[in-house]
Amino acid sequence: METIKISVLCENTVGSMAGISGEWGLSMLVETKDAKILFDTGERGHLADNAPALGVDLQTVDALVLSHGHYDHTGGLPAFLRLRGPVPVYAHPDLFASHYSLLQREHYIGVPFRRELLESMGADFIWVRQAQEIKPGLWISGTVPRTTDFEKGDGRLYMKRDGQKLPDPFADDMSLFCATPAGLLIILGCAHAGVVNIVEHARQVTGIDYVYGIIGGTHLGPASAEQQEATIDYLQKLNLRFLAANHCTGLPVMAKLAAAFGSVFHFAPAGSVFELPVKN
Repeated sequence: METIKISVLCENTVGSMAGISGEWGLSMLVETKDAKILFDTGERGHLADNAPALGVDLQTVDALVLSHGHYDHTGGLPAFLRLRGPVPVYAHPDLFASHYSLLQREHYIGVPFRRELLESMGADFIWVRQAQEIKPGLWISGTVPRTTDFEKGDGRLYMKRDGQKLPDPFADDMSLFCATPAGLLIILGCAHAGVVNIVEHARQVTGIDYVYGIIGGTHLGPASAEQQEATIDYLQKLNLRFLAANHCTGLPVMAKLAAAFGSVFHFAPAGSVFELPVKN
């Protein structure tokens, strides 16, 4: 039976597995029959310590995909690059945009390292603005069109451009789409573009209507109650076979998802490993 294996290397929380450290942020390894793709690197580099506990050899990773330019998804880049050396790094051209937050205080939350440093460590940046198939059946979303009226984004987040503060459009927010015989598996970083927008974009890009599963950060934690309810209602209509949430989803929203989806839903802390059958 063909499967897709997803190992959660970094996340805010830790499951019951010994030898795993938690940190704010997200990093997941996606293994298909054709590729090993690292999706984000977490905040502090704990992926390098957690990987051996999960039986993961980061030196065998084929490519790195960065979901967006926040510190908690890119902070582990040096730790990964020291292990892996030269490697393709797929990212949006706005990865190094000047991302800021007003949460608690005004502060920079973008990539904590200069591009030149990362390139000197082996990062071979490949800029992706449009959806692109990087391996058979494995797509990077590119910029996700905003088509829903209820996915408002996070008003606490903004960017600086030419000395001005602007609402952050998160053009760099990207996801992974796995096109399988069982349907679409959608892998989210923070879903700043909106979960519904991302799913609809995935359907259009791949030509596959049925969504088998979704895993990752949904950014529903900071969203309004109305957006949370509308998103959950949308997801319930998809007839998902697998839903795993973590990171920016927030525990209260994860509790709602667990109640709504029952056995289909899974918490996905650091140390979680999911092997999903995608072809009988």
